[in-house]
This record gives sequence, structure tokens and C-alpha cells, in this order.
Amino acid sequence: MRLFSALFLLLAAGLVSAAAPDRRIAITVDDLPWASLGDGAGRPLDAAMREHHAMLMAALRAGGDPVIGFVNEGKLGFEGASREERIAMLRDWLDAGAELGNHTRGHVDLHAVGLEAYQADILAGEQVLRPLLAERGQKPRWFRHPYLRAGTSAADKAALSAFLAEHGYRIAPVTVDHSDWIWARAYRNVLDDGADEATLARLREGYVPYMMAKLEYYERFSIALLGYALPQTWLLHANELNAATWPALMAGLDARGYRRVAIAEAMADPAYAREDAYTGRWGPSWLHRWAMAEKKPAAFYAGEPETPRWVLDLAGVDAE
Repeated sequence: MRLFSALFLLLAAGLVSAAAPDRRIAITVDDLPWASLGDGAGRPLDAAMREHHAMLMAALRAGGDPVIGFVNEGKLGFEGASREERIAMLRDWLDAGAELGNHTRGHVDLHAVGLEAYQADILAGEQVLRPLLAERGQKPRWFRHPYLRAGTSAADKAALSAFLAEHGYRIAPVTVDHSDWIWARAYRNVLDDGADEATLARLREGYVPYMMAKLEYYERFSIALLGYALPQTWLLHANELNAATWPALMAGLDARGYRRVAIAEAMADPAYAREDAYTGRWGPSWLHRWAMAEKKPAAFYAGEPETPRWVLDLAGVDAE
């Protein structure tokens, strides 16, 4: 008893510290080979896109962290040199040590197209991916829902889970969600409108604190819901803004004491065995889905950071 009393006094005095939370995070990147590439015949990549892709690849190689990227094969185009260049971008991810997963061919919305068409698009999204990974003795293991929309009925969700398992996939959830796509659209709009450096710098300088504030929100949410710091799964996108801020984002993780881990390690946490019973129309964080299953009151979700109005205006978006 004296030992515990002495330890309590030392902790209170700040002479010893309690163990830091075990903060781990899996970095997942959607919309490969590049978010702003559209489906179609495949226009040649412009010099700026090549530059930003090279910047992102250099940052991945320098960091050496586990990363998984999710591919939309529709962005590869159909034929010719442009298609080969885009496939080479996927090889760059593999050369940087990343894993690759399936994000459907056309980034389709399950709730809009229905289960049968969605399943067909998943299979269409591995026609390049499977042989590309087979070259390295790998195969696709992870699937990410576009828009995080996973089904509006328990029956559809169960059927999709069975289909994915049959084809060797596990669902890759997201616990740290945000509106990086709005910031990225704003950044891209400024680039397309003459690349005013002061505005680009303002976006970069505002984006990283916004992302860290989102991470802090989900840290607190995890502890409130689960009682501990969940190994998080963090959603990012392959775009110009994340290419420009990747080192700063990783420094932000370092400052918060995060270890970057593979998605398989994060998913080994027992919380991820919880059922995803959410059947609403949107695509919220899995932490929110689990909280909704427990019927948490509205106040439980309070405090989530919002994208500033000036960023929404630059992006041409009315609201999040």
C-alpha cells in the first residue's frame, strides 16, 4: 500500500509519468493512380500531375512507412501510352513499398447502382490489379467502399461481405474521416487558376492543423466509446495537396506519438470485429457506426472540426 501511495504522490508531482497511450495508425490512400483523373479514353498526364505524383512517391520512399493505396482501374484509361503511364504510376506505389487494394473500377456508389452492378464493378476493378500484384508474388487482399457507402440493408451488407470473402477480400474500414477532398479541390482550383502561391500556402498551412484536429477528435471519440486509443485507420487521397503536405502530415503524427502500422496490424484490434450495422445513406466513420449501434445521444458526437468557409468557397462547395 505504501508503494502505491508513493507512486501516486510522484505522479501527482510530475516526477514520473504514466505510460503514454499506444497510438498506432494505418495510412490508407484512395483513388489511385490519381484522384482527379477521370474515367475514359485517357488523356496524357500533364507535367504538373507528374510532378505531384513524383513528389508523393519521394515522400513515401523517404518515410518508409506502411501504406496501402486503393485503385480505381477506370482511371487507367483504355489503351495506348497514356494507359501504360498510369499503370506505371501504380508500379511506383509498389516500388515505394505500398500495398494495393481494390476500390472498384469506376468509384461507383453502391447505394446508387445496386448490389449486382457493384459486385461486377469490383471484379472489373481487379483486371490490372491482380496480374500486377502477381508479378511480385502478391494478390489483392483489401477492399475499400467508394464514399464509404456499404449498404442500406442488412441483407445487402451480408451478401456483399460474402462476395468479398469469396474473392479473397477483407473490408478496409475508416475510423479517421474528414473532408480532405474539399481542401484538395480548393487547392486544385487555385492551381488551375494561375497557382497563386500565397493562396496555395494558406491552404497548406491550414490543412495540416485541420487534419490533426480531426485526428484528435477521433482519438477522444475512441477513448469515450471504447475506453482506449484504438489503432486508427486514416483515409487520405492521392492528390496534389497531400503530395505537397505529406511530410508535414507525418510530422504531425510524430508529434502526437503515432506509430505507422500496416492495416492488418490495426485491424487485429478486437474493436474491428464489431458488426457494422449502419444502413443509412451516408458513409460515416466506423467509430460513428459503432456509436450509433450503441444508440449514443447526439451530444456524444459533438466537437468535430469543420472545414472553414473560405476553403469551401475556394472549392466551390456549399457545405460539407
